[in-house]
Amino acid sequence: MLVWRKHIVIIPVSLSIALLLSGCDNSKVAQCDRLISAVSEGNALIEKNKGQQVTTSLKLASDLEAVTKSLKQMNLPDPSLKKYQDKFVKVFDTLGKQITKAGKALGSAKTAQASESGREKIQKARTDIDTALTSAATTAKQSDALEAEVKKYCSQPE
Repeated sequence: MLVWRKHIVIIPVSLSIALLLSGCDNSKVAQCDRLISAVSEGNALIEKNKGQQVTTSLKLASDLEAVTKSLKQMNLPDPSLKKYQDKFVKVFDTLGKQITKAGKALGSAKTAQASESGREKIQKARTDIDTALTSAATTAKQSDALEAEVKKYCSQPE
């Protein structure tokens, strides 16, 4: 009877430990998958929301901030992947800031009055939007190149 009780406790505890350990897989493949998944999530947000209105732009910037935070919190023991992780954190942080800047400039242009000062406000907003979107486009190109590097690195055998 005592042996049966031990098995009732040992089996679920052993199963729990096995599942916990397999969930914490730190192999290169698992780390690559986690990093690429987070980056893909951010890229999907950008693709889905590009060219939208002010509120959508500000929401996108907020969502990108969440992706940046998620990337920062990843525990990647592989030193090369850690470097890529840091680069992607910078990329998504920059994209979020540039999209916020463009969204706010667009909002200020929409609220400008029909006057001389309003036209100046609109002109400044256009300049800010162009600058922000140019910077965001450059950053997006860097992100694409970085993503290709990660995929190449991850496809190499351990």
